[in-house]
Amino acid sequence: MNRTVADSLLEVLVSAGVQRVYGLVGDSLNAFSDAVRRSGGSARGGIDWVHVHNEEAAAFAASAEAQLTGRLAVCAGSCGPGNTHLVQGVMDAHRSGAPVLALASHIPSRQIGTGYFQETKPEALFAQASHFCETVSHPDQLARVARGAVQAAVGKQGAAVLVLPGDVLADRHDGPVPASAVVTGRPLNAPTAAEVQELAGRLAAADKVAVFAGIGCTGARAELLELAGRLQAPVGHTLRGKDVVGYDNPYDVGMTGLLGYGACYSALHEADLVLLLGTDFPYDDFLPTRNNVQVDIDPARLGRRAPLAQGIAADVGLTLRALLPLLPARRDRSFLDDTLHRHERVLRHSVDTYSTHVARTAPIHPEHLAAVVDEVAAEDAVFTVDTGMCCTWAARYVTPNGRRRLLGSWVHGSMANALPMAVGAQTAAPGRQVVSLSGDGGLGMLLGELLTVKTHALPVKVVVFNNSSLGMVRLEMLVAGDPPFETDHDPVDFAALAAAAGFLTRRVTEPGDLRAAAEEVFAHDGPALLDVVTTPDALEVPTHVTAEEARGFALSLGKVVLGGGVGELLQMARLNVRNIPRP
Repeated sequence: MNRTVADSLLEVLVSAGVQRVYGLVGDSLNAFSDAVRRSGGSARGGIDWVHVHNEEAAAFAASAEAQLTGRLAVCAGSCGPGNTHLVQGVMDAHRSGAPVLALASHIPSRQIGTGYFQETKPEALFAQASHFCETVSHPDQLARVARGAVQAAVGKQGAAVLVLPGDVLADRHDGPVPASAVVTGRPLNAPTAAEVQELAGRLAAADKVAVFAGIGCTGARAELLELAGRLQAPVGHTLRGKDVVGYDNPYDVGMTGLLGYGACYSALHEADLVLLLGTDFPYDDFLPTRNNVQVDIDPARLGRRAPLAQGIAADVGLTLRALLPLLPARRDRSFLDDTLHRHERVLRHSVDTYSTHVARTAPIHPEHLAAVVDEVAAEDAVFTVDTGMCCTWAARYVTPNGRRRLLGSWVHGSMANALPMAVGAQTAAPGRQVVSLSGDGGLGMLLGELLTVKTHALPVKVVVFNNSSLGMVRLEMLVAGDPPFETDHDPVDFAALAAAAGFLTRRVTEPGDLRAAAEEVFAHDGPALLDVVTTPDALEVPTHVTAEEARGFALSLGKVVLGGGVGELLQMARLNVRNIPRP
């Protein structure tokens, strides 16, 4: 048998549970893509190739698959420009903690260091974007190095990179791949008994406790809610934590930060002690500066956003399970009840403003579009969200329920991530509805991925917030007191472009036409795009505005700032208030 190194690599990937690789074929990848072809695809025990139109999109797609499934996902790029396209999406996956393996093929090994055609230094290129980056320079290295890459990506939760010279991939490798298990588990650190006892003592000494929860609370939802009940503590959350704790939560007080809503900011700043659980929320201006306790599995995150009274480097679930038996139930609900009342009032004001003014206004306000999408989308929909103002509307209007998922470039802040992430999510979960909430700027940047959706007949629903503007950049200029500059661009009919690519499309300019168009697009059995012309003047207002930011708005062009509502979350807030026990 004419077995190659590429065949051995494919065998390692299959043993790690990989079913597909996202990428763009190219000469230095030819040996590997041919091995994929000969494998017969995942239905025959091999691997599928998912062709995309930009290597950056391949990495975004792999990241979405990894975040949705919790399993290793793989992307690939050819040498030179293929790698430099790939690195952007790999960086995003790495910073998101998504277990992604990038196969970065390289120029012929004998040409390395000669300034050869398309030569780069992949090890240096990917060093900041991965936990692991090694070159396979000899066939006998392949199995060991590949297993190390897989285990680094899964065990450390981030990207790993294999640099693969094309001639090495094509080399003969007739010997068997050495038998060795590929470990795809993640280690979970447990707190010490002394750390748990100290935390219990700090909680007992605090009259008012608030919780701020992030994505690190995944798998610990039940323990988190039991903790809040024992402590009578309001629970705020990050955007990434919304999937985990933002539904059926009688202690919910919303989000803080630039995208925030509700009473989270005030709860954190009025509490005597704040528990930061599984979050690396970066906007320290919104965090309290005294008596914080942080629990995170990564010790590097402890204390880097806010000063700590105590830090515990451990899994959140293991920590809470050890802590709960030490906590007696409190009866004093005054802090919790006051915060829940405030949360409900803030949401009611925002929603009343939205329902009175925004829903009937033309040009269409993005709040109205987001609210309609939330109502029309499936109960188990996966939403992929572009960076920018789309994040605000998703944060405030997409209603979590324990079955929906929100995926985005929450840490790296990449433009154009939503559509390629939708490709990965839909490929990995063909039976679920996948909705790309795309800004017109992001969609324009990787417009070719519409062709990827059509090529693979993926029933992705693309919703375009088409305001002919880079909305978040525009807002940043206004906050700084500067008039918007180079943020606006010519109007684009994305419906016409997508129709030419074979999508069902609807373009909406009047608010009265929106719901029917959305229902038609979401009901379509195939790729569909809803292009909605929205106003660029609907600007999100954070939960806490500094005097400097207020002055910035006053110095700008006097734009009217409309705070969005939060849709069905008001109903939850009202329910929480109604459920407050009466004395």
